[in-house]
Amino acid sequence: MVWPGECAYPDFTDPRAREWWGGLYQERLDQGFAGVWHDMNEPTSFAPFGDPTLPRSARHALEGRGGDHREAHNVYGLAMARAGYEGLRRLRPDDRPFLFSRSGWAGMQRYGGTWSGDVSTGWPGLRASLALVLGLGLCGVPYSGPDVGGFSGTPSPELYLRWLQLAARLPFFRTHSAIWAGRREPWEFGPEVLGHARVAMAERERLRPYFMTLAQLARLTGAPYARPVWWGTPGDRALRDCEDAFLLGDALLVAPVFERGTDRRAVRLPRGRWYDTATEEPHEGPCQVLVDAPLARIPVLARAGSVIPVRGAHGEVELEVWAPAAGRTGGGLVVRDAGDGWAPAAVERFTTRTAGGRVVVERITDEGATRELGYEVRVRGGGR
Repeated sequence: MVWPGECAYPDFTDPRAREWWGGLYQERLDQGFAGVWHDMNEPTSFAPFGDPTLPRSARHALEGRGGDHREAHNVYGLAMARAGYEGLRRLRPDDRPFLFSRSGWAGMQRYGGTWSGDVSTGWPGLRASLALVLGLGLCGVPYSGPDVGGFSGTPSPELYLRWLQLAARLPFFRTHSAIWAGRREPWEFGPEVLGHARVAMAERERLRPYFMTLAQLARLTGAPYARPVWWGTPGDRALRDCEDAFLLGDALLVAPVFERGTDRRAVRLPRGRWYDTATEEPHEGPCQVLVDAPLARIPVLARAGSVIPVRGAHGEVELEVWAPAAGRTGGGLVVRDAGDGWAPAAVERFTTRTAGGRVVVERITDEGATRELGYEVRVRGGGR
């Protein structure tokens, strides 16, 4: 809708237009499409003068009460997302719609996700990608992510890999660029990058049950997947100033690499024990630690006592438990993916503690705690 030439702008603030538009997806669904991407869906006009949008006097239905474009401009992308979501639900009532939109407004999370837009290729663009995702999450939009490698330029192999390693721990993960900016597939950047990219993507797949749990918790509570490191202690000034790391749920702290040639980096930790997931070395927060960040991976630390649902070798869900410190407790939530449909989410709660030098994991039910977990358990971080 933004390119020059003759264009038509459906009035998505009109319920009749939304119903018509939603029906147009049938053709794509019949062709096997699994989801919809609304791109360039802000009302823009490349006019030689005046506002680069529709005339302010353009009329809109605005849900029947009428009004002009001054009121409709900001909600235009939101209403289009609503049209797409409602159309997909009508056409495939037993499927959960997948839709993401470049433009939106407050409340767009009801209909789908978004991404960081056309971030410039470069190390500053990589850093901005994290800030955009965290900011969107705090504004109530939990599902977003960047264009891996940036949109408008050609990244070096190192920059591309560091971008991919970050994005693999964010909710929305994809490669994308302008048509003139070169290919973005991992194999385009050489065998070393391809090998390291394969490891990052395999780890994302292993964490799929955890991502599904975070998705359901975002729907139930509004808490984003990716959170600032001060999420649990907003009064901690040092954590509030930390903009180069984030929490993935409550259990994992991810520390991306934002500078060229870096193989070690400082990480500021919240209070409590944290384990380097690569070495299982413990660190006691609050503090700042220096950890290895080789090209093969970015630092990820696990909170002691946490319970993380992961994918096992044969596709089954397992519990990865990071040993709590002596005298402390922990826990975690698991929400199984029931597949397409609208069945209510079943939230399982687990607790962890140490007893007699061993790690004890219990499931909390309406009748109390039980050691009948229903999952295989793997303890990491020194406890058993």
